[in-house]
Amino acid sequence: MPDFEFKKTSIEGLMEIMPRYFPDERGYFLKSFEKQEFLKRGLPVTFGEDNESLSCKGTLRGIHFQYEYPQGKLVRVSSGAVYEVAVDLRIDSPTLGKWQAFELSEENKRMLYLPEGFGSAFLALRDHTVFTYKCTDKYSPAYEDGVQWDDPDLAIDWPLDKVENVIISQRDKHHQSFKQYVERVKGMRGQH
Repeated sequence: MPDFEFKKTSIEGLMEIMPRYFPDERGYFLKSFEKQEFLKRGLPVTFGEDNESLSCKGTLRGIHFQYEYPQGKLVRVSSGAVYEVAVDLRIDSPTLGKWQAFELSEENKRMLYLPEGFGSAFLALRDHTVFTYKCTDKYSPAYEDGVQWDDPDLAIDWPLDKVENVIISQRDKHHQSFKQYVERVKGMRGQH
């Protein structure tokens, strides 16, 4: 039996991954990455950094990306639960502006691979949610960017009824709209 089940999504390159885990009376064992299995699926096997965030229920982070040194991300939840949203921000993609959402939790053990050029956002559905992610490139603060989490053109169906309050950082409250992002990127390309 394989250690992972890889499931393609409706957006090219976005992959849902279900690792096999082994529970017993002590807890469980889980393999979250294996180079050869990822290579077989055409997924990255070299990561530049691993990150972890702790969030209280109602925390909404995103939609984040880097416009230079874009990061592919392998994300999962080790404690708690999130509503993870992956948004295709690849300017030449036929699915530009399309998004998919997944519930990732400590119970379902699901992981998600977001290719370079995707925006990532999540809503923490429980207190003490630990979200971990491997990135294909390092975090570059000079190139970090974002799109509004509630952009009307993206029309993300956030499950806000599952939280009492939404907690958003000042930075995330002031991201550009999806239209502004597209115009800016196309403008930057026109300058070259």
